Amino acid sequence: MKFFVDTAETADIADLSAMGLIDGVTTNPSLIAKSGRDFKTVIAEICKLVDGPVSAEVAAMDYATMIKEGRVLAKIAPNVAVKVPLTIDGLKVCRALRADGIMVNVTLCFSANQALLAAKAGASFISPFIGRLDDIHLDGMELIREIRTIYDNYGFETEILAASIRTANHIRECALAGADVATAPAGILKGLSQHPLTDKGLQQFAADWAKTGQSIL
Repeated sequence: MKFFVDTAETADIADLSAMGLIDGVTTNPSLIAKSGRDFKTVIAEICKLVDGPVSAEVAAMDYATMIKEGRVLAKIAPNVAVKVPLTIDGLKVCRALRADGIMVNVTLCFSANQALLAAKAGASFISPFIGRLDDIHLDGMELIREIRTIYDNYGFETEILAASIRTANHIRECALAGADVATAPAGILKGLSQHPLTDKGLQQFAADWAKTGQSIL
């Protein structure tokens, strides 16, 4: 499974990239607003920090403006994946940009039917929002499993990019369900390394080593 970090904070991206933990980055208007910085400048900086896809989202809702915005964003760097909403106009934009060889991430997916349409439009990535489905008492993981089955049935190459991930358990469950990518905040990705028994074992090892009175150096 690939890991993308869901943030516009370049310090977090640089840290995770140096650790070899991330394969790409996702951003959205909310994350850009939180950063308080110029959108295109931030995207350009992020694209220099990672080799993999960097999702940059259009702001418009209509086809004519979205296609213009998408082409502007794609010119920032070759690893930009233009992020478009899962609407009819968004799917038209996806089709047009993919014809130009531009990566496209179709976002805000909440049903298997929507995911099927995105794949038919040639999307590079489909972003089902797990946490938001859980918020309304639906099973986000079931959606991942449904999309995986449909894509495998027909040989679609669109990658399933599980989004709106809230916990480490979400990542494990997405991996088991067959998601290609999981995008999550930096804190959740770093937290995957943590386990209370690991901490307990390290404490015991440290105590036992101290009793030996030895030094490796």
